[in-house]
Amino acid sequence: MTLDYNSLLMALAVSATCLAVTLLGSWLARRTETFLLSCTLGLALIVSGIVAYGLYVDNPAKWLGVAAFVLFHSGFATVWGASYQFRTGRLPRVRIAAFACVAMALSIPPLVAGYDGLAFIADNGAIATLLFATSYQYWLARSEAPAPLKGIAALYAVTAFSFVLCAAVLVSNGKMVLGAAPSNWAEDISLAVCIASMTGIGALSLAIHQWRQASLHRLEAITDPLTGLVNRRALFDRHAKGMMGPATAVIVFDLDHFKAINDTFGHSAGDRVLKVFAAELSAHCRKGDVAARLGGEEFAMVLNEIMPGRAEIVAERIRKAFEGREIYIDEGVTKCTVSVGVASGLSTPMAFDTMLNAADKALYAAKRAGRNRVELASHLHSVRSESIRTGS
Repeated sequence: MTLDYNSLLMALAVSATCLAVTLLGSWLARRTETFLLSCTLGLALIVSGIVAYGLYVDNPAKWLGVAAFVLFHSGFATVWGASYQFRTGRLPRVRIAAFACVAMALSIPPLVAGYDGLAFIADNGAIATLLFATSYQYWLARSEAPAPLKGIAALYAVTAFSFVLCAAVLVSNGKMVLGAAPSNWAEDISLAVCIASMTGIGALSLAIHQWRQASLHRLEAITDPLTGLVNRRALFDRHAKGMMGPATAVIVFDLDHFKAINDTFGHSAGDRVLKVFAAELSAHCRKGDVAARLGGEEFAMVLNEIMPGRAEIVAERIRKAFEGREIYIDEGVTKCTVSVGVASGLSTPMAFDTMLNAADKALYAAKRAGRNRVELASHLHSVRSESIRTGS
């Protein structure tokens, strides 16, 4: 082994350590991104493997080689697991252990038996496979942040190819017994590629972390934190500039006697009631519909591509379903009802504000008429209002 190779090996260890520290720092800044911690653990194992391999280069004892293989395969399998966790939100611990064990089973027995050339072929092949699998996970997730994720996928793939090259050179040499760590031009290229990839992956990982942070802030700005529905601002941003046609409807809901629930059972019980009603709205939302919390105990739905007369049916179903819900709170079980106002679009397009105001007026009409009922906006035919009350 030459001094240049040892220098490259040390540079790789430093580069991997820097990437691990970068990812750990990102995780500390936002601990919900647990894939960063998983990747940090994988890189720590890889750095330990590089140290063990560096010792093996100077003193090719079998136990050092075995230690390096165990650390490498555990580390690269964990890095793959982190990429899977990034895409799905789940860490596949069983598969990580299985992949690492398979890689060790392919590479360690030949090394112990004295066929170190064959062992390094298997080692390079196993690492390349894990890196290709890692690249594939980031490629599958590319729609989230196309540019940086495609870049990370490409860097992992290039790194995998460098290990394939190392294995190919060993196969072409045909030596099953080396007596020392492999030393050839492919090894030097692979180390250089790994160093460059670590740097690039670190930079792109930071970019993805910042993108996710910005995306989260955007989501928080348009989401009601208690119910998870969109908030009033988001509802108006989405619909205020457009016109509402005949295939649309706006429904406004207001929980009956909600202040009494807060006063009697406490605000935590009131929050529970709000969450239950929000879940009821979400359950009745079709693709393209929007459910929002306007504030306090008032909610709204915007229905799109809906047939005439269907909006009040949807509203009545929600009213009945919520009326029948038993809501469990600390002191026992309670029930709550909701008053509803419905405004459906007409042949002449209307502004969203106009329809929302019409639905709001219908809501107050429902409250004046005794609550726990559905009322239609005054611009709709009264027969439809009567029809929904009678259930015909």
